[in-house]
Amino acid sequence: MRPIADLSINTAGTQAVQRMQRYDTSSVNGFTLVELVVVITITAILAAGAALFIGNPTQSFFDSERRANLTDRADTALRRMARDIRNALPNSVRTTNNGADSLLEFVPVMGAGRYRASIGNNAADNPLDFTNAADNSFDVLGFPMTVSSNSALVIYNLGIPGADVYQGTNRRSLNSASNSTTLSFTGGNFPLASPSSRFFVTSTPVSYVCDMTNRTLWRYSGYNFQAAQPGSVAALDALTSAVRHPLANNLNACEINYASGVLERTGIATIRLSMTEDSAQVTLMHQINVVNSP
Repeated sequence: MRPIADLSINTAGTQAVQRMQRYDTSSVNGFTLVELVVVITITAILAAGAALFIGNPTQSFFDSERRANLTDRADTALRRMARDIRNALPNSVRTTNNGADSLLEFVPVMGAGRYRASIGNNAADNPLDFTNAADNSFDVLGFPMTVSSNSALVIYNLGIPGADVYQGTNRRSLNSASNSTTLSFTGGNFPLASPSSRFFVTSTPVSYVCDMTNRTLWRYSGYNFQAAQPGSVAALDALTSAVRHPLANNLNACEINYASGVLERTGIATIRLSMTEDSAQVTLMHQINVVNSP
């Protein structure tokens, strides 16, 4: 018969082993549902905090980048327009509105100079005679000029009936010349002489159009002179040989105005351009001085 002491020792050992097994089993089974909910809640709080501290600065960075991109695009378009309009033939800028669309038209100057107004000491001098309908050439004072056959000769453009480049009363077709001090033209003599004996060599008209239907700023060129300004995008598209190129898109607002200055010697073209992309929006306004001394 086994001693009672051994039996008690064995019983105590068995209970210890069972307790160890219960402990090991609980550690292997993982965490409870309450612990899982607590971890998820804490993680959500930490994620929300991180989103507040990281999300807003990140969004601000992207918004700033979009605004910088829009500003650069708008500024580039305005500078291109300013460079063109400053080179406009005096008194050739005209504007019109068609609903939300704004249109500005002008005649670009390709060259300018002074013509000989009277005979000097040389009998071979060739002045421009405004009283002789058969006179179709003159001497250029100063450096020789090179002109193309599709250029126009304009003298004393006032932008009024009888001296309007668009109506053709003071515009003549130039014959091509290469590095010459004498220019010839067709179409008869000019109606008015320039007080400063100035002449201008021009190309065909150019138009800038705020097309709010397509939210695009267009530049039209290559079309012939029109007595009345084309008053819409459709009218410009219908002109023979007219080509257009986009200068800016995603327009939110676009407006072009023109005002003549004192004594009509200096005009001011005002352009307001607003562009948008996603949540970013920029608005730029630019004023351009136009010299109208013919």
